[in-house]
Amino acid sequence: MKLQKDNAQSGWALWFISETEDELQHASGEIIDSSVANYPKRLEWLAGRALVKELVEQCGMNYYGLEKNEFGKPYLKNHPHHISLSHSYPYVAAQIDLHTEVGIDLEQPKQKLLNIAPRILAATELTDAGQDIVKHCVYWCAKEALYKSYGKRGLSFAEHLNVKPFNLAQAGDLCGTITANGFKQELQLHYRIQPGYVLVCTKI
Repeated sequence: MKLQKDNAQSGWALWFISETEDELQHASGEIIDSSVANYPKRLEWLAGRALVKELVEQCGMNYYGLEKNEFGKPYLKNHPHHISLSHSYPYVAAQIDLHTEVGIDLEQPKQKLLNIAPRILAATELTDAGQDIVKHCVYWCAKEALYKSYGKRGLSFAEHLNVKPFNLAQAGDLCGTITANGFKQELQLHYRIQPGYVLVCTKI
């Protein structure tokens, strides 16, 4: 597990799944519903809970589990902290902060990102990304992080979530904007590129 602490009540973490379902169940302290039949999905679910549990305990608190609100956004039982989760097997990522809504996303660069890009990127973003799959992946993760931070449905990735063009590096900062229904917020994001994945999260 990789843990990045921003302060005593904020941080994010990454988990590479190598454990069995029983081991992850023990680590998370939770039992997954039998309706989730896909084995990798079961591992993602349990690893996500184990990762959030670790972040909560790093903040000096007890972990009581997760719930979801009416928009499907996860929240902690008995704690005011904001959280966000992402998974792309065999990776799981999570972020927590006491005061600010957070968003984290992790994806593996794949050809399909070029296929869906015209539906999720604005014209300036499409031009900037070109045919670079990794850069497309950064844009996709950034928009997912913005979407998760906003926490409500009904957003168009191309129209309501925008990311300023950037020079691609192994790690860097991005500027994103959420504009929807009279709401406008500019958020700073951080990205990092590793051999197997791209990760983007909101900066606290």
